[in-house]
Amino acid sequence: MGIKTFLSLIFILFTVLLLVFYWFIPFKTIEFDVTSKNYNFSLNTSVKETMQFYQNMRYPDSQISYKIYDCPLQKKNDMEQAFEIISSMSILNFYSINSDEEISVTCESGSRIEEGLFIAGEGGPTNITKGERFSVILHGKVLLIRDSKCERPNIAIHELLHALGFDHSNNPNNIMYPVSKCEQTIGEDIPQLINELYSIPTYSDLSFENVSAVMHGRYLDANISIRNNGLKNSEKTEVLIYADEKLVTEVELDVLEIGYGRIITLKNIRTKEINVDKLEFFINSSFDELEKNNNRIVLEIKK
Repeated sequence: MGIKTFLSLIFILFTVLLLVFYWFIPFKTIEFDVTSKNYNFSLNTSVKETMQFYQNMRYPDSQISYKIYDCPLQKKNDMEQAFEIISSMSILNFYSINSDEEISVTCESGSRIEEGLFIAGEGGPTNITKGERFSVILHGKVLLIRDSKCERPNIAIHELLHALGFDHSNNPNNIMYPVSKCEQTIGEDIPQLINELYSIPTYSDLSFENVSAVMHGRYLDANISIRNNGLKNSEKTEVLIYADEKLVTEVELDVLEIGYGRIITLKNIRTKEINVDKLEFFINSSFDELEKNNNRIVLEIKK
């Protein structure tokens, strides 16, 4: 074997060894990113995060009015597009009116800086009535400060969701994260919660909060507390009081606004019987309510 042939074999063998080393021996650690990101409200899916400022926040109706006050064209268009996007994803519908709106939209030029960050906008409920089942938003506001640089108006959507009662998210990929980025999206859990809350019909809900009674022979003294915990002002009705299933008296109950209550004090109401075993108080409403079972309360008389 000649020297040239020997050197050629050595070169080929060396080349093969290099190829094997390159393909099968790792030179460095390679990390792969997940292409499908978690855009839900919470990063920790094992823990249910509170998505709203208070539990079960909603406006009285799924038809929500708004007014945009003297905003530049871009911000006005961004806000209107935000209304359309949330409407397309949920059962909500937003409509413009000239006064007494439920959501007020204003704009501000210039910049605000807090803790080294530019403030893009502000939003949230400004008038809330807390009931047994819902925290009813009677008025909300949106303030747009910075122009949106994104294809989709993320700033306007973020502030609108605040006005709908949603708090900040701890997920950087979610649109409710405190620092805005164009790639953030609305997680499916936000419209799901909206649809769940607004699937409840807009009814009033009269209920007894407290009832106490004392008998003095044939005469009844009673203190009655009634509240409207529903989503709509109640209509006029009456409270019927029975002693051992016999009607004793009727008390007119005026309209109660959402979250408002009334205390009724009765003195020396004469009953037909001296010895009464049971008193029944009944809200005789003829209109739709969220719950009818709380319209009746029975007291056993202490002897």
